[in-house]
This record gives sequence, C-alpha cells and structure tokens, in this order.
Amino acid sequence: MLKTLLTTTVITTIAAGAALAQDVTLRLAHFAADTHPGHLAAVQFAERVSERTDGAIAIELYPANELGSPPEQLEQTILGAIDMNLPTQGGLDKYEKAFGTVMTPFAFSGYEHAHEVLDGPFTDWAAPKLEAQGLVMLSNWEYGFRNITNSVRPINSPADVEGLKLRTPPELQIVAAMEGLGAATTQIAFPELPNALNQGVVDGQENPIGVIYHFKLNEFQENLALTRHVYNSMVHVINKDVFDGLTEEQQRILREESLAAGKMMREAVIAQEEEEIAALEAAGMTVTRPDLAPFAEMMGPARARVAEYSGAENMETFLGFLK
Repeated sequence: MLKTLLTTTVITTIAAGAALAQDVTLRLAHFAADTHPGHLAAVQFAERVSERTDGAIAIELYPANELGSPPEQLEQTILGAIDMNLPTQGGLDKYEKAFGTVMTPFAFSGYEHAHEVLDGPFTDWAAPKLEAQGLVMLSNWEYGFRNITNSVRPINSPADVEGLKLRTPPELQIVAAMEGLGAATTQIAFPELPNALNQGVVDGQENPIGVIYHFKLNEFQENLALTRHVYNSMVHVINKDVFDGLTEEQQRILREESLAAGKMMREAVIAQEEEEIAALEAAGMTVTRPDLAPFAEMMGPARARVAEYSGAENMETFLGFLK
C-alpha cells in the first residue's frame, strides 16, 4: 500500500479523486522514515481527512526531513511556509518552555502513564500556551522511550555508561541525562549519525527502538541497553492562521482524525517494540535490560538542569501531573 502512496520524491498527495479540484491543500512535514509508524499514521490522517471532507482538503506528506531538519520544519510551520508538522516536545520547548518538562529523565513509569498525563492535564495546560507562538496543537502522537546503543561494551549499570562518548540531539534534557550518567556528549545532526558511528567519531547514541530499527543503526552498533531514560512523542501541530481559516467542521475533522492517527501510531509503536528488539538481537546486537532504579537515582542534577531550563514554576506544575 505504501509504495502506491509515495512518489520518487517521497511526496504523497492524497485526494478523493484525480479529477476533483481541491479547495485546500495542506503540507504536512515530519522527520520519520517512510516505513516508520509515524509516517503510516500521517498517511491514515491524510486519507481520512480527504474522505471526510469529500476531497475539499488534500494533504501532501513530506516524510524523512524532506523539507529540512526538524528545527527548520517547525520554524517554517510557525511562519506558515509549511502547514503542519510533527515535532517532539524537544522542538516545541524552544518556543514554549512548558513543553520542556515532558522530557524530564525517568518522569514516566510506562506508556500508559505518559499517555494519561499528556492527553489530560498537560495538554489542557500547555496547548493554549502554544497558540501564542502561532501553533494549534491537534493531538499527541508517539515516539517512545529512548535507549542507549554503543560499540564499546554492554550496559548493565550506570558505571557502564561512564566514559562513553555518545551522540545526542541538542535537547538539554537528553544531554543532561547522559552526562548525569558520566557520558561525554556531542551533538551530531541525525543524517550524519550513521557515518559518525561507522568512523568511530562517537561510541554510541540514544534513540527510541523504532528509530534504531528503521534506520538500521545496529549495522554500526553492537550493544543495546533498554534504559528508557527519557520519553517524548511527536506532537501534531498546525499553523494557527491556517487552522483559523478552515471551517468549524473542517477543524473538527482535523482534530478527530489527528487523534485517531495518534492512537494508531501509539498502538503500532508499542506492539512493534518487542518485535523490533528481537529482530535487532537476531541481527547480532547484544541487548541488556538493566535495573533502572540506579539510573534514576543519579538523575538529581539532570532534573535540576531541566527545571532551570523549563522554569521552576513549569516544572512544579508538571510534577503535579505525575502523581
């Protein structure tokens, strides 16, 4: 099915029929690979919006950073050059610090806990703040708990992380978590990561299982530790001016289908995670499942850095949601 939806430039245009003139064409850009559940959810969203609006809204999909890096895509969405985007909280917190609290190390006990908090009190609190930045939050999707890979040694305790040189994205929360475990961090753009791993520029990296699997990082890494140190998710946002220009019925359809797509992505990510771990192990990776309590116990300084970055009042509010 996917191949029939993708052109050679990895651009998808979903419409009710080729002969129908479209009233509105919206561009949705994101960073997930075209085989990742994030893109499959975007495909579902585009199809159903077109169906429910009788072709009045067409969605063009630009996966795998086709329109620029994640920060560039988000900035373009705020400016209106792109209509919709799927940033993580780590991207959104550059514009609204409240979103930075979500990536507090070891904040959530599991997926169910994260979804309960994010879909409920967190969204009620944070979504209105985002509108001041020119974005309407449609729903929370998924990305997952992040885990460490490296080519030096298996990780069974925090001591095994100490001294490793790890690539991280620029998000302070992830940097703080890894440095809190004694790793040296360096920021490398994701498209350059496979080459950096292959050449030994860094010993390892950290990402959700789906990213490690779909981008075949196991080809450059021998060890995977299920540390689950930070959770974040894709957040479906749309330019506020674009959203305000739609009819109330169209707005309702976008919100409903965004929620449905996010639900599908969540189910797919969670269902596939163990299968992907098994596949990575079968391909030769050594997989460890360390006791996470000693890791969490070392996060005091990291959490303090996140609180300073996000704002003490924001952090206090967020921690109240976790209870």
